[in-house]
Amino acid sequence: MSKYKDKERGAIVSLNAKWISWTHTAVAYTAFLSALSVGTYLHYHKIVKNEFYGYPDEWFPSVSATIGDRYPERSFFMLFIAMTSGPRFALVALWYLLTAKPGKALPKFIAGVGIFRTLTCGGWTYVTSTDDHDWHDIFMISYLVATIPWTAGCIALSPPNPAAIKYRKYLASAFFGTIPFMVYFFIQHKIHRVAGAYTTYAFFEWSLILFDVAFDAVTALDFDTFEIVVKDVKGLSKGVNVSSKSTAVIEKEKRKVTASVFDVKFAWPEVLDTAAEVYYGFVFWSMLTGLGVAIWYFPLWYMGISGYEAFVMSTIGPLLLGIKPIRSLVIRNLRVFHFLSLGGLLAWQVKDPAYRLSTIGVGVMVSCLSWAATLYSESVHPVRLESKILAWIVGLIMSSAVKFAWQTNNPLWPIMHSANGGQNGIGLILAIFAMLRFTRRAPLNTGTVANDKQNGSSLLAALGIGGLFFGLHSLLSDTSTMILWVWEGYPVRGPLSAPHGWFTLAAMTAGLLVGISQPRLVGTWSVYGVGSIGAAILTLYHNWFGYYGALVTAFYLTAIAPPMISAASKKCPTVSFGVGFFIYNLMVLFHVWVVAYAFVPGGPLVREHTDWIMATMMLLIGAGVFNLTSVNSVYHEARGQPPRSQHRKYHTLALGIINLFFIASAIRRFPSNDYTPYHEDSRIITAGIWTIHFSLDNDMWSSEYRMRDLIKELEIDVIGLLETDSQRIIMGNRDTTQFLSEDLGMYVDYGPGPNKHTWGSALLSKFPIMNSTHHLLPSPVGELAPAIHATLDVYGELVDVFVFHSGQEEDPEDRRLQTEYLSKLMGASSRPSILLAYLVTKPLEGNYNTYVSDISGMHDVELSDWDRWCEYILYKHLQRVGYARVSRSTITDTELQVAKFVVPKGEDEKAQVAALDGNAEARDRRVSEHEVPEGWKFPALFRGEGVRGHRYHVFNEPRYYRPS
Repeated sequence: MSKYKDKERGAIVSLNAKWISWTHTAVAYTAFLSALSVGTYLHYHKIVKNEFYGYPDEWFPSVSATIGDRYPERSFFMLFIAMTSGPRFALVALWYLLTAKPGKALPKFIAGVGIFRTLTCGGWTYVTSTDDHDWHDIFMISYLVATIPWTAGCIALSPPNPAAIKYRKYLASAFFGTIPFMVYFFIQHKIHRVAGAYTTYAFFEWSLILFDVAFDAVTALDFDTFEIVVKDVKGLSKGVNVSSKSTAVIEKEKRKVTASVFDVKFAWPEVLDTAAEVYYGFVFWSMLTGLGVAIWYFPLWYMGISGYEAFVMSTIGPLLLGIKPIRSLVIRNLRVFHFLSLGGLLAWQVKDPAYRLSTIGVGVMVSCLSWAATLYSESVHPVRLESKILAWIVGLIMSSAVKFAWQTNNPLWPIMHSANGGQNGIGLILAIFAMLRFTRRAPLNTGTVANDKQNGSSLLAALGIGGLFFGLHSLLSDTSTMILWVWEGYPVRGPLSAPHGWFTLAAMTAGLLVGISQPRLVGTWSVYGVGSIGAAILTLYHNWFGYYGALVTAFYLTAIAPPMISAASKKCPTVSFGVGFFIYNLMVLFHVWVVAYAFVPGGPLVREHTDWIMATMMLLIGAGVFNLTSVNSVYHEARGQPPRSQHRKYHTLALGIINLFFIASAIRRFPSNDYTPYHEDSRIITAGIWTIHFSLDNDMWSSEYRMRDLIKELEIDVIGLLETDSQRIIMGNRDTTQFLSEDLGMYVDYGPGPNKHTWGSALLSKFPIMNSTHHLLPSPVGELAPAIHATLDVYGELVDVFVFHSGQEEDPEDRRLQTEYLSKLMGASSRPSILLAYLVTKPLEGNYNTYVSDISGMHDVELSDWDRWCEYILYKHLQRVGYARVSRSTITDTELQVAKFVVPKGEDEKAQVAALDGNAEARDRRVSEHEVPEGWKFPALFRGEGVRGHRYHVFNEPRYYRPS
């Protein structure tokens, strides 16, 4: 003691560092609570009001409304939060000094995260949503995402102080446990518009603030060891005077909280290895998932079998490994073959669609061959084999996350380029570096088949691989696929693609971690039974209950993947992967046949049998499980050898980073639901119908960007889209409506889901969708005809909108039955109504006279338009004021038809419109453009030659109507 006192005699002032923590806590709480107090006193009714409700439905303000909307509470908050910055930076610095140890990278990383959080806090504080909504969101999302590694890192680095560790665990649990409830009530407010939900959300939001600040306040218990001069007066940071027994117990508790992930000793070679492996796995899935959508272009334009479908067999490249010289050549030159496979990423440079498909097809074939050879070569070394398997499956999870960020398109696909969001060049460069790192070790097994003598069956392993890869690809390559399986329309009764897609990714992540840690457990029949039940629930049920089955299925597929792929790698690769991928291909065709039955040989035999697909998939996986159970030690765990399990921790960290990336993307994509029609003052609703050909243009490029531009420039408020369901392997598991609805600011109803066996219909609307029902119209012979019946809140009036795709010309009886069904459905509505449809009939002939009849009560938008065959717009109880046809350019094979209607307001206007229903002459009176108000006019942009190949055609100009 005297030694310390002697050294301290020269100090001018001495301050215990815990007061830094207490100062930070006090000033931070003062910033928020002072703003709350002042705001409640001065502007209570204003700050509790939101876009839907005010007092008394909402009676407690949110954090954002309190601190950013009004003066002077905003100034109080900014003043005190600025005062917080000094103690905050000091807190981060002291924490680094306390936890830094020689050779440890984690303290430096956490210190960097702490500084980043402080800066982003200043960002969302001083740039409010009113100032710049985008930058406010970017700073806020960055702050929230950085909180995750900050919290986990602080727990992992905690000194052996039991009280501090206990409080950190409790507060971290409270913080993260609050988030799901906060999101739930925000959805209730924003999407379901539940009165009072925003007040409940506000309580959880304020709790998040309190827990966040309190978590950092716990540092006061650790900083007691520091005094500012600055000197470690107790030696705690050096590990002095700490009981080794108690320290061991505390360190064990810390490892439980952080799953030992932060115990890994970071070394740049291993970090680069993991990054390269995961990215290279992502490249494999990018090429595999891109192959299907490139193939789909050809039967789509040929309207039947084109011959190009043979490229679906590209994946059977591993069959070549059955030829011994080729197997030896491939395994001895793995780097060369992996490099050649990257030629598939060059497909975007090939303009001709046929040659582009050939390029990606060859790339996939060589990639499957190279991966099978790699796994077979590594099968003699359990740790290296597991690392490659993890790269394959973590690569799939990364692919799903990237597709979510790109709104279901992969930026490396052959249908992408710079004009529509592609990042092909950067992706290729990174792939080359990743490949070089991925193949830097020499092969271990250079071509013998001795491993095949072990217990088990190569054929059973192949069956398992076929079912497993089909399940991974068809259900998990996009996080929105299974969500759309269970979607039933409005009001929302189940998950949404954004933000709930993260639940799917989380289930995949959890399944993979369990699969590598407990391979024998997940390979049992009991776990297989649970997975089968999940698949059955997904197939048979909808809304949240159906989605629970989806989560179980996602968990099981990624959990069984490591032991099943490991077992297959130890067998003859010709059978286990060559035959396995052949079986996968048969499942892919089966997957298409159930909906394309009208265009393929033998199609009617499997018509609408998704249940058969799911049952077959699980039976195939069951064959793989049977193979696992017949081998006692197929999958070896590296127990008692820490270096062997290091790669698991790196891959776990990679999974954590991918999940953080997904969460940030989900927050960014969260729907605002504050959409505004283009001509609100004129009470105009502009409606359109467009058959978008699965959002592939005439040159095989993804067409979402071009579609968005045309819809926006035509100022369309409500649009029906047909041929929209691309949630199948052959179509890339895409959802065009996600991009269009989010970028255009529109509500979306996807229509009957992918498991309903239609080509798809969708509705986008600037107006809230109050209710929607999905219909599958009678189709005894031909393809199923989907329809949406939606009720919109249009300027305070309820308007029904019907979106419909009729059956094909070859099936007249189907079309007759569908006509009767839809006409009765429209006739049952007494509200103002609009039909946006693909009817496959000539104007004034045949079924047309049932659609436009007393049965439906509907009128044709333009009787003199004789050139129509497929697309029609019908209406009733609305004042039609404009109609136009706009050429498609090369976006699709069908033009865009648009009509303008005035929604009547008040009883007098409604009576006038009702009178027009019985007076065709008055209703159809045409006028020149100068006779209608400005808000009724179509954009002049498309007159004459128009823009980008879009112009008014047939009539060469819009037509306008005004009753006499």
